[in-house]
Amino acid sequence: MDFGLPAGELALLFAMLLAGGLVMGLLAGLLGVGGGGIMVPILYELFSAIGVGEAVLMHLCVGTTLAVMVPTSLRSFFSHKAKGAVDLGILGSMVVPVVAGVVIGTLVARFSDKTVLTAIWAGAAALLSLKMYLGRASWRLGDEIPGHPWRGLYGIFIGTISTLMSIGGGAFVTMMMTLYGRPIHQAVATSSGFGPMIAIPGTIGFIWAGWGAAGLPPGSLGYVSLLSAVIIVPVSVLAAPWGVRLAHGISRRTLELAFATFLAVVAARFLATLL
Repeated sequence: MDFGLPAGELALLFAMLLAGGLVMGLLAGLLGVGGGGIMVPILYELFSAIGVGEAVLMHLCVGTTLAVMVPTSLRSFFSHKAKGAVDLGILGSMVVPVVAGVVIGTLVARFSDKTVLTAIWAGAAALLSLKMYLGRASWRLGDEIPGHPWRGLYGIFIGTISTLMSIGGGAFVTMMMTLYGRPIHQAVATSSGFGPMIAIPGTIGFIWAGWGAAGLPPGSLGYVSLLSAVIIVPVSVLAAPWGVRLAHGISRRTLELAFATFLAVVAARFLATLL
């Protein structure tokens, strides 16, 4: 399909998508996150290069990343589950509130502009990064993760913010579980299960939110670029189990620092667009 770019430039952009999909899959398995912190900036540059307007640019990046997260997060979750590290009780108790949060996040995105989405990205990622960098194993809020209504309210928060950030909720789930004494490896494994909860309804929501929007590139379904997803998905799904194997062979503190660095890069990239 003709995007109006020279062949060499178009090949470079496709190579960026493939490389981004590879890193996205690794992050999904390694950190239990959706990988949006890598994919959204790459899609931002790609869609800018082909002339996508500011009015739909950030929405298209987030919606497309959510679509790519569906198979990637499912592959990551089943890989972690096969190792017996996932707390299925926590997952089951938070399905309904997380999905409710996804609906809220989709509505916020539908009626928000690029600046709002970018500010949410930068602020939330920066705070989580600081917590992981400065946190200590001795930091605890308690010995048992609270039940409802607090768990449900936190689930709504996770679903809302993670949909707007397209990160799969892993950052927030990992933080919650480690603050209540759960091992980092179990926290990362369990957080991988929240990716499908957010990605599947989030993708549907962004298709609805962008249905009929003006200025979308060819091959889009609402705020989801199907052409981009077709390129990214195969390599990201392939790479997810590699990240899982790495996660179970790395020390607790190394994994925490990797998580913090990932979030810091996300925050810096999008803070720069606000200045």
